[in-house]
Amino acid sequence: MASIVPTITAMNTTEYARQLARLEFAPRIHIDIADGDFAPSRTVNLNQLYWDDDKVVDLHLMVRRPAEWLHQVVALAPNLVVLHVESDDANENLPKIAAHLGKFGIKFGIAILPETTVESVQNLIEIADYVLVFGGHLGYQGGTADLMQLSKAMQIRTINPDIEIAWDGGANADNITEIARAGIDVINVGSAIMESDEPEKAYKELLDFCGTL
Repeated sequence: MASIVPTITAMNTTEYARQLARLEFAPRIHIDIADGDFAPSRTVNLNQLYWDDDKVVDLHLMVRRPAEWLHQVVALAPNLVVLHVESDDANENLPKIAAHLGKFGIKFGIAILPETTVESVQNLIEIADYVLVFGGHLGYQGGTADLMQLSKAMQIRTINPDIEIAWDGGANADNITEIARAGIDVINVGSAIMESDEPEKAYKELLDFCGTL
């Protein structure tokens, strides 16, 4: 059964506090960080983040030069850090970052944009704990899911059978079952939960859809 992980994408500290408060029910959350360069939007900074100790937190860094953010990431001690294979000098820098994060018990994940093939980043998939298949609008919630990207899940599993495969982009009640059936372990959900009048109810309904597989 796929896990549903609500996503926070906040452009300022007030919005971050509001979104975090609306997700008190969620055991695991996904927080987007965008630098306004790699991603067109700019979110809150890492030094503005906080969460309760009982939360499992995945940080998704949509940044051009992830190594420059590393000391702040380690200080936050999240469960997982997801970095883009399309960032600057990824083939050289990301393996080093993975090794550094491992020293602090932080899992290493990679994100793959639609234009990136699985084959081109096989070396990174082999060392990652988590791969995020991106099928949405970088740096924003909402929009239409590019479900053609789901075919990457099987390719990734062939390379690394033990890896956690995630989806990000446009997941909602209409497509959640198809996403889960494609072999996705973690479905990150933004607007379908965050824009609901009852986010906890929306979360549980999505879980129910996955539970019927």
